[in-house]
Amino acid sequence: MRIVQATPEHLDLLTPLFVKYREFYDAMPYPETSRSFLEKRLTRKESVIYLALADDEDKLMGFCQLYPSFSSLSLKRVWILNDIFVAEDARRQLVADRLIQQAKKLAKETNAVRLRVSTSIHNEVAQKVYESIGFREDSKFKNYTLELDD
Repeated sequence: MRIVQATPEHLDLLTPLFVKYREFYDAMPYPETSRSFLEKRLTRKESVIYLALADDEDKLMGFCQLYPSFSSLSLKRVWILNDIFVAEDARRQLVADRLIQQAKKLAKETNAVRLRVSTSIHNEVAQKVYESIGFREDSKFKNYTLELDD
C-alpha cells in the first residue's frame, strides 16, 4: 500500500469513495457537489487529503482529510482529522492505521500541538482504531455544536 497526498488529478479516483463515506454517515450522496467540494478544498489548499492506494494498481483503498486549525491556549497549530474512510474490500488491512500515521507525521512536521478526531458515538470500530493508535477521549473540554439553518 502506498500513501500519497491527493491533488486535483485524483478527483475521479477519490470522489466515488468520498460519496460512500457520506452515505455511511447518512448524508445524501450528491456526487457532483461532492466532487466540487473536494476540488475546492484541494485547489484552495484548505485541506490535506491522503490516499491509500494498492501497491499493484491505482485502486483507492481509503482516504483521510485534514483541516488546519489553531489553539489560542497553546499558540500552535491543530490538525482536525475530519474525514477518514476505508473501502469495504480493504478493511482489516491496516489502511486506517497507515492513513492516521501519515496524518500524525504531517502534524509533527508542522509543529502542531495536537491531532483531533471525532466520530459517531455508535461507530465503535472507529473508536477502537483511534484508541489503539493513542487517541484519548477528551476529558478537559466538552464539545458542543450549533447547527445553522441552510
